[in-house]
Amino acid sequence: MIRYFVELSYKGTNFHGWQIQDNADSVQAQLNKALSTLLRESIETTGCGRTDSGVHASQFFAHFDAESAIKDAEDLVYRLNAILPHDICVYEIMKMEADAHARFDATFRSYCYYIGREKNPFLQEYCWVFTQELDLELMNAGASLFIDHSDYASFAKAGGQQHTHLCTITEAFFTEKNGILCYQVSANRFLRGMVRTMVGTLLDLGEKKITIDQFKTILESGNRGNAGQSVPAQGLFLEEIRYPYLRSRRRKPFEL
Repeated sequence: MIRYFVELSYKGTNFHGWQIQDNADSVQAQLNKALSTLLRESIETTGCGRTDSGVHASQFFAHFDAESAIKDAEDLVYRLNAILPHDICVYEIMKMEADAHARFDATFRSYCYYIGREKNPFLQEYCWVFTQELDLELMNAGASLFIDHSDYASFAKAGGQQHTHLCTITEAFFTEKNGILCYQVSANRFLRGMVRTMVGTLLDLGEKKITIDQFKTILESGNRGNAGQSVPAQGLFLEEIRYPYLRSRRRKPFEL
C-alpha cells in the first residue's frame, strides 16, 4: 500500500461536516467516492480533524492508502475536481511516507471566525452578521488571556468525547477591515465547538455583558455552562494546517 496526502478546501454550507455520517452528506463521503471511482479500488480517507455541519475549510488535509502508485497526480487532481461537487476543491495529491498521518502529525491548526458588522447579501454564507456595538480593545484583552491558559473545558461542546481538554494556543486576536471582524486563533489542537464558544463569550465581553474579571472566572471554571453561546457555523473557517515535513501555506477564503 502507498500512502498519499490530499490538500483540499470546501464550502461547508451543504454538508453535515467532514466526517461520514449515516443518512447525511459529508465531505469525506464525497471524497472517498470520487477517489474510489477514479482509482478503481475502495478508498477510505482520514482527515486532519473534524468540522461541524456548516463549517468551512479553506485548507484541509486527508490521507489515504492506494494499492498501486498514482502515475500522474496532476491529472488525478484535474479529474477529481471534474466529478466532485462544486463546493469541494482538491489542490494537490502528494506521495508520503507509509506512516505519515493527516491528523496525528499536524502540529498547528488555525481558524478564523468572520463577523459582518453590517448586512451584506453577498457574504451571508461566509459571515455571521452582528451589528451590536462592541469594544474591540476589551475583546482583544480577553483573547490574549488564552495564550497563557491550557485547560479549555469551559469552551468544549457538551457531550464531546475528548480525553483531555488541554490545548496550547499560540495566537488569539481580533482584526477589523472593510466592515468584517475576524477572530483568528491558532493552537496545536482544538476541542469540539471550542472556537465558536470562544467567539460567543468574547462577544459578551465586547458588549460589556460581562467584565474582564468575569471572563477570567469563566476561563478558569472548567464549566461549559458558564461560557457564552456558540455562534453560528457559517462564519467559521479552518484556514491552515502545518506538518513538520510539508511547506506551510495558509489559504485564505477571501481577501478583505
